Order: sequence, then C-alpha cells, then structure tokens
Amino acid sequence: MSFSEYMPLSEHPPASPWHPGEVALQANLGVAERMAEIGPRVIRDHLIDQHRAFYAHLPFVVLGAVDPAGDVWATLRTGRPGFLEATDPAHLRVRAAAEPGDPAEAGLSDGAAIGLLGIDLATRRRNRLNGLVERTGPDGFAIRVQQSFGNCPQYIRVRANPHPIAVSAPAVPEVSDRLDERARALVAQAETVFVASYAEGGDGTRQVDVSHRGGPAGFVRVGADGALTVPDYSGNRFFNTLGNMLANPRAGLVVIDFAGGDLLQMTGRATVALDAEEIADFPGAERLWRFEPRTVIRRAGAWPLRFDEPAVSSTARSR
Repeated sequence: MSFSEYMPLSEHPPASPWHPGEVALQANLGVAERMAEIGPRVIRDHLIDQHRAFYAHLPFVVLGAVDPAGDVWATLRTGRPGFLEATDPAHLRVRAAAEPGDPAEAGLSDGAAIGLLGIDLATRRRNRLNGLVERTGPDGFAIRVQQSFGNCPQYIRVRANPHPIAVSAPAVPEVSDRLDERARALVAQAETVFVASYAEGGDGTRQVDVSHRGGPAGFVRVGADGALTVPDYSGNRFFNTLGNMLANPRAGLVVIDFAGGDLLQMTGRATVALDAEEIADFPGAERLWRFEPRTVIRRAGAWPLRFDEPAVSSTARSR
C-alpha cells in the first residue's frame, strides 16, 4: 500500500503538530479530524512542571539520533538520578559523557534534531519529546524542546530497583550487515524494544522520534531472511513512529540484554503493512511493521544498569 494513497497533503491546520505521515494513518482510521483537535492540546512546545520533575528521577533515557549519512539510531544514556535536568521549561539537559563506540554519537552534534523517551520501568510511566541538540561544553548537551507529551503505560515490562554496576573498558563494537545467531536469540526473547525514526519537513526541518515497543517474549518475530516483524496494537492514535516510517522508511532499533548489559543496535529500512494477511498471526494486532536491518552493531556489556526481576510479567501487547 503506497504512501500516496493515504497522504492528504493539506488537510491539517497550521497549528497542528502532526506531519503528513501521521495524518495519513489517522485518516486511514477515520480519526484525523479528532486528532487535529486533540493534538494542539496535548503536544506542547515546552516541559510542564510534572514532566520536569519526572525526568530528574530517571537513571537512564532513550535517544534517537540521525548520523551524517542519514541513518537513524536508537541508543541510551545512563547516570545517577539527576543527570537529566530540566533547567527551564524549554530545555532538558543530559549530563552524560560521549560514547565513541555508539553509532548514534555522530548524530548528537550541536543543532542536530533528536528524539528522547523518558521511561520508568518500575512505574511504567513514560514521556516523550523531540527537539534540537545544544552543546555548550563537554558536560553532555541540552535539548531545546520542540514537542513534549506523555504516553500511556500500556505494554511496558515492569523492571524494578535499577542499580548501576561497574563497567570495565568498553569492548570493541562488533559490526555486521545481518543478525547472527546470538542477535536472533536476543531479539526472539526480548520483551522490550526501542525504535527511532524521523521525518523530513518541506522546509528542511527534521523531526526525530524514539518510542517503546513491548510484549511477551517472542512478540517480535525474526524471519529466515533476518527481517523483523513487529505487531502494532491499539494506542493513542498519534502514530509518531509509523507516521515517520510511512514518510521515510529509515528506522533504528536497540534491544537490551537486561541480564548481561549488551546493547544490540540496528539501522535499516522499515515498512508499514496496514492490511497484511499475517496480521491474523498476531492476535489483537491492528497492523504490522517490518524492519530489514542493514547495519547491526553489538556493544558487549555497554549498559551499566541491572534490575530486579518481578515475579510475574506485566506485559501483554506491543505499543
């Protein structure tokens, strides 16, 4: 199903926060008019006090960044609570050292567009923002907020009591053009995946998003060709991620080995399947999206957080 079939180019008002890819999917569901009303009320150009306080308590944050070649990467930055600080309603500071082995680092230059997801795995609360990187010194960077909004707590796997561990010198990243058996196994048992995507505006602006997908182990299926199939379930109808994919097929994923701290980062091509026959194989899914990795990077032991495991998993479907 082509992008042009669902692309009403001028049906949303100037005040709308939605770009044409998002509007296209909203229109496909018959909710574009309603979302045009809701969007300006819930998507702000600043951080409200509640969100400012939320970020200050987090031990990690998820980022989406685009490298100079146009590839998009999802990644994480970690620190003691307080390493994220909303210095004023228009800025969120991320006090974290550069990570040279992280392919996303090249996309975190001054003035670059960035997406950010704050997520508390213990309470299942999450907030998202996107904006522009501002670098004024070696102590991390700030993000000038362009869009900020909350997300519902659905489909998040509860993980409690995050605690840092000592990490030795980082291992040399392993780079491949495909998923090996270890990577396939990690994806197949994953209950948490983060995906970054972006859309280009007609005025040369760029909007980057990074979001959460979660579910029981096996909710992401790896095909024989190495492509990933991910179900998409009923949610807030924003379609930030899928709208980006519809407008621009580049996407990036990061999968965490919560037991060992490995980070599996992938960039490649994503396609949205609105009416694929395989949807029947994913009970409750409204649509699917597929991801074909082009570059796969494993960073062994790169993530310094560990969590207590809950007695019972709280996840169900993916969003």
